[in-house]
Amino acid sequence: MNKLVIGIAGGTGSGKTSVTNKILDRLNAHESHESVVVIQHDSYYKDISKYNGLTGDKINFDHPDSLETDLLVEHIQSLLAGKSVEQPIYNFTTHSRLPETRHIEPKTITIIEGILIYTSKALRDLMDIKIFIDTDADERLLRRLKRDLIERGRSIESVMNQYVSTVKPMHVEFVEPSKIFADIIIPRGSENVVAIDMVAVKIEKMLYDMATTVQR
Repeated sequence: MNKLVIGIAGGTGSGKTSVTNKILDRLNAHESHESVVVIQHDSYYKDISKYNGLTGDKINFDHPDSLETDLLVEHIQSLLAGKSVEQPIYNFTTHSRLPETRHIEPKTITIIEGILIYTSKALRDLMDIKIFIDTDADERLLRRLKRDLIERGRSIESVMNQYVSTVKPMHVEFVEPSKIFADIIIPRGSENVVAIDMVAVKIEKMLYDMATTVQR
């Protein structure tokens, strides 16, 4: 079975998940959500035990080294080979991986989301389409603040300290430069309906071409 791998990157709070959902909603009915799996790079954060006793406030979670990207590459390769994988489940409050895992079966479309997915050449090379969501920095900060306060139990002070000390510098050093690897850049995120429609049409065309090749 032919498979399509799509990368969706962008700075923290850029709206990656919203764009993913809009693309999926736009796809033709014959390609149901059951044929798509979305994998978050964030699930592959290293367990805090790997940091030799450091507490969460001392760890740079916005550096590529904080993620076990090699394992993600192995998982994508397995999915492309038609094999299921066990994805880690990460707890953002305790900065640790849970004992249980998420069982993932290979699907027609695999979408990989994350701020740092284009910093790895091995991961980039597995992608058929690379999308970058380019959203205003102030809007991204507000979304990050809201998410971390509500979903991850952080304090305003800790979120702001992390943003100043690691999030913004790492965005400048790693995330923004990785935009050069994108095939498609979508300004304004999920508000950009025209760009999302164009991406969905491209995906549909690639799926059609794959199906036609198999039939031949």
